[in-house]
Order: sequence, then C-alpha cells, then structure tokens
Amino acid sequence: RITDVQTLAMPDGDAYSTRLSEQVRTTLREEVLQAQSADVDMVSGATYSSTAYLQSLQSALDRQ
Repeated sequence: RITDVQTLAMPDGDAYSTRLSEQVRTTLREEVLQAQSADVDMVSGATYSSTAYLQSLQSALDRQ
C-alpha cells in the first residue's frame, strides 16, 4: 500500500520550473495515492518532469 510519496528533488532553476515542479509534484502525488500505482497519466505540459517522477517512483516501488 502506498501511503505517501515524497520527492527528494525537482527542477527549480527558475520561477517557471519551480511553479511547474510544484504542480507536477502535487498532481502526481494525489493521482498515485488514489491509484495505488505509478501507472497514472502525466501532467499536460510537463512531460519530462512527469516521466522522471513516475520512473523514479516505479523504481522505488520495485525495490520494496
């Protein structure tokens, strides 16, 4: 059971990246907790960040 998702690092080199990272982090966390899986839709407009987030999460789940 997935009870929480914490990110260790997200892109934050400028104001846009910081804002986008927060959106990705919040949206995907909620989706993952609801789905209980890393198999969720990506955030539109944030394909690279979403892909990295979900791949990292799946890797962590695979190690459990």
